[in-house]
Amino acid sequence: MKTFKALSALLTYPGHDLQQAIPAIREVLSEGVVSSAAIAALEPLLASLETGDLYDLQERYVLLFDRSRTLSLNLFEHVHGESRDRGGAMVDLLETYRAGGFDLAGTELPDYLPVLLEFLSTQPLAEAREILADAGHILIALAERLARRESVYGAVFEALVTFASADPETEEAQALLSQQDDNPEDLDALDAVWEEAQVTFGPDPNAGCPISRDILARMDPAPASTVR
Repeated sequence: MKTFKALSALLTYPGHDLQQAIPAIREVLSEGVVSSAAIAALEPLLASLETGDLYDLQERYVLLFDRSRTLSLNLFEHVHGESRDRGGAMVDLLETYRAGGFDLAGTELPDYLPVLLEFLSTQPLAEAREILADAGHILIALAERLARRESVYGAVFEALVTFASADPETEEAQALLSQQDDNPEDLDALDAVWEEAQVTFGPDPNAGCPISRDILARMDPAPASTVR
């Protein structure tokens, strides 16, 4: 389903290519995967990306997703942190990608949400729902944290939560919701947090093309065996 590819694009670092792709993304979102209410909720994000000053858009993105660990788009960051368990989870996810005919390369880790959504765009809808449901507690927490910041990006996560029928009352979701948000403006606190050792696990450097380079060029569907 191209909807997941469109949502993936919306969560990537803004550039001229993304701005120019917004009309195509609007069209893709109408294919029926997400509700009309979800599409309406996404419109402020779409409009800002389409017409906003690119420097301001990039600054907004960095402040949210690069300088706020509690809004990290690397999903396993929220449940495993820098523990050894994260490496094992990465391996399992990478094997899931490969079993689905999706080869990952470049600098992004397998748990990077835009990468996951790109993969889901190549899979049957039922499987996509099941995988997103497994990550439902993380998506719920991210949606709530973005809502508290009144961010237009929250609509992407709300759409995913609704699609996956994720339950905010689960123990896992409540544990994440109880965590205090970090402050991206507090540079000293952020430096202290990021002093921890970073995960060096990465995808196979000999496979495919990086998602960050060509996601917007692949808005048309392709057989799973050809997706790289």
